Amino acid sequence: MQLPNDYLERVYAGVLGKLIGVYLGRPFEGWTYQKIMEELGPIEYYVHERLNQPLVVTDDDVAGTFTFIRALEDYGIKPDLSAEEIGKAWLNYIVEERAILWWGGNGNSTEHTAWLNLKKGVPAPHSGSTATNGQAVAEQIGAQIFIDGWAMVAPSQPELAARLAEQAGKVSHDGESVYAAMLWAAMEAEAFGSSDIDHLIDTGLKQIPKESLIARLIADIREWHKAHPDWHDTRQKIQDKYGYDKYPGNCHVVPNHALMIMSVLYAPDDFQKAQMIVNTSGWDTDCNAGNVGCLLGIMNGLDGLSEGPDFRGPIADRMLISSADGGNSINDAVRQTYFLANLGLQLAGRPSLEAPKNGAQFHFSLPGSQQGFRVLGGLDAASAVRVGNVEFEGGRALTVDYEALGPSQAVVVTTPTFSPREMLDMRTYDLMATPLVYSGQKVKARIKGDTRNRGAVAARLRIRVYDEHDQLRDIDSTPVKIEPGVEALLEWILPDTGGQPIAELGILVTGTGKRADGRLIVDYIGWDGAPNLTLKRPAGDGDFWRMAWVNGASFFSKRFPAAFRIAQNRGEGIIIHGTRQWTDYQASGQVMIHLGNYGGLAVRAQGLRRYYGARVTRDGKMQIVRVRDEDTKVLAETEFKTEFEKHIAMKVTAQGARITFEADGVSLTAEDASVDAFRDGGVGLLVHEGALSSNEIRIGGV
Repeated sequence: MQLPNDYLERVYAGVLGKLIGVYLGRPFEGWTYQKIMEELGPIEYYVHERLNQPLVVTDDDVAGTFTFIRALEDYGIKPDLSAEEIGKAWLNYIVEERAILWWGGNGNSTEHTAWLNLKKGVPAPHSGSTATNGQAVAEQIGAQIFIDGWAMVAPSQPELAARLAEQAGKVSHDGESVYAAMLWAAMEAEAFGSSDIDHLIDTGLKQIPKESLIARLIADIREWHKAHPDWHDTRQKIQDKYGYDKYPGNCHVVPNHALMIMSVLYAPDDFQKAQMIVNTSGWDTDCNAGNVGCLLGIMNGLDGLSEGPDFRGPIADRMLISSADGGNSINDAVRQTYFLANLGLQLAGRPSLEAPKNGAQFHFSLPGSQQGFRVLGGLDAASAVRVGNVEFEGGRALTVDYEALGPSQAVVVTTPTFSPREMLDMRTYDLMATPLVYSGQKVKARIKGDTRNRGAVAARLRIRVYDEHDQLRDIDSTPVKIEPGVEALLEWILPDTGGQPIAELGILVTGTGKRADGRLIVDYIGWDGAPNLTLKRPAGDGDFWRMAWVNGASFFSKRFPAAFRIAQNRGEGIIIHGTRQWTDYQASGQVMIHLGNYGGLAVRAQGLRRYYGARVTRDGKMQIVRVRDEDTKVLAETEFKTEFEKHIAMKVTAQGARITFEADGVSLTAEDASVDAFRDGGVGLLVHEGALSSNEIRIGGV
């Protein structure tokens, strides 16, 4: 099929539109129109500061949208992906009571209810069906809010987008909720090739039953839109006929879908106005604004996002995706755009995009992209330092503009690489995350001084590390002098941080003479190599070292002397550290099993149910296993005398297809060259119905 020539940029605009809408509507989610008008007035711009909240926060709309789409990566990039497969992805990536969902209770939260069904063995789509959960639970809003990714991997293919959204929606929902999801996904897919809002709505309607309530609702709103030039009048009509009081449950899909349709009818070509309407109208504001933002982003492109106030600048591409794959949690719109676009290309039978700039994590290749980089320190006048994005050598690059920079002055631009301190002030949704970059890895950055610069500057790489009291301390590389028009390659093997997480990565710029004015061009910043670090409890009272582990156990206790002590009440518990960038490495440490059917280390962990386990069992076995969803395959096994309350020296090496496990001098090796093999992922500690502890875990190359 023919893909849009600007497919990549339209996906980027869709991702940005989703983020802007979610973060715009999040601070007053659940408010009524009347309360919003009384306390905030029309929502013309971000209001988070007025409500003492961070802007970029954890939110189910973002986390679910960009996590569940990974089922395509895990179960095959194919148009017939099933609800059952997407349900398996739920169990791998969702940490109970901690990640992605609103954990409001069985029968209260539709997603929580569905997750409980999946956990006890009820597969999708039965996990979300009306027959299983009842109509009220099944027809809440959740199926609709997670659909944007399915549309963006199916450009100009509304039938495919609707089918994928249907399968995804049926994991947790049914009935009108799934119809709403299918319709909106089809609209977004068709928006890659059309900006006629009536055509988009008609395209969506073709995917759902004509007699459905969603279809009848849309007919009403179209009539009201024709009759009433002022959207306020239509909003009142919606409240009177389709308001919250007409439907059971906490957040029914019907009232919110009505507001979305109204908003795009009244402002199809005006992103700011559509966001003002949908957010000022109230109810589930972050969900509604996120879907509307994605649709208009795709339909009107990046230029459409730029008309009106600067919605992009404060976000700077940042996004948080809390899940059991902690290395995917600290994320940005550029990274997600390339991920989605490559899925879409492969679904269409096309080759994937070449990784920009030799795979550098921060390459700034999309117009206006910043990938989280912001000015954190600088000159006295804030306006004297600016971060931007320009065309550069046939591509694009980040820019840092500065004025009157003297030798005693510095400009610092950084991007998050781990959980920000603001996470402590976030409400509702926890952030499960591990750092992106680690001690022992090599960071490279290509930078250049603009030819029009006045005076030279010195540039160095900087990391900001959480210390033992959870305060950020700065560590810098050796400075390199940058003359006007001259480029430099900064390289730095990251030093030992004592196992403390690296929170930010960036560049420090200082003057070298009386005055420097101009622009530093940052072509890319990236890193590679295996980490080299020891993970342990610091001497102080800080907690971020512990927060750097995804906690998939019943308890990850602070009350015991050992740095890492986990306990699991039922089934298997695991804590995970590291990223999917880790490929060949070794992990070692003294592990003590206090109680349990088995316990040990995990390597190449890609979530709660995708990893290699190196474990010893209560019944006297030492095993290397591959865990993939509900299947555990023993790859190698031998006899081993397992004793409780005794330290066991364990070492696991993953190199290519070979996994080697040593425990108290006993060695075991397995080869896994199958299609189900794992080639990358983090390290973990695991135990089955018991408790396990370790004082430190060492990670190194092979």
